Amino acid sequence: MLKNSSSHYGLVSVVLHWLVALTVFGLFGVGFWMVDLSYYSEWYRTAPYWHKSVGILLAIAMLLRLLWRFFSPPPTALASHKSWEKRTSAVVQFCLYLGIFMLVLSGYLISTEDGRPIAVFTWFEVPALGALFANQADIAGLVHEYVAYSLIALAVLHGLAALKHHFIDKDNTLKRMFGRKP
Repeated sequence: MLKNSSSHYGLVSVVLHWLVALTVFGLFGVGFWMVDLSYYSEWYRTAPYWHKSVGILLAIAMLLRLLWRFFSPPPTALASHKSWEKRTSAVVQFCLYLGIFMLVLSGYLISTEDGRPIAVFTWFEVPALGALFANQADIAGLVHEYVAYSLIALAVLHGLAALKHHFIDKDNTLKRMFGRKP
């Protein structure tokens, strides 16, 4: 089933969730590695090119994910979830979405300060707005770094909470994110 139901996530939500999760961790790993590349490294230009291209595709996937949530709302929380778990889940979900969009925006500001567009592979280009404020690349770079670490920490906690629900609470929270019906 493609759409979400009141009891489980549909295929589109499941695929988008795991695609975004793998992409975020992959981009973090590449970003962590590429900041130490020297000018003479064979990856000095290639790694940022791939990082930017995949980052723009992540932004598109996130916009699709938000749009999909509008057309196919997520399942209701399990009756066994406590009220604090429901509130925490909503806050964490919001922070994960916000963090990803902040990363994309700060990455865009870093990459386009010099007025050059971002080439997304050879498919299309995202136009540049150029420098919008003083020290744009430096400020956006700090935001990008701190938000990236915060997002990864939050994503790890999110994953640990899902494992807690699966192994300790023995409920269907994790199974639902794999598209399984309870």
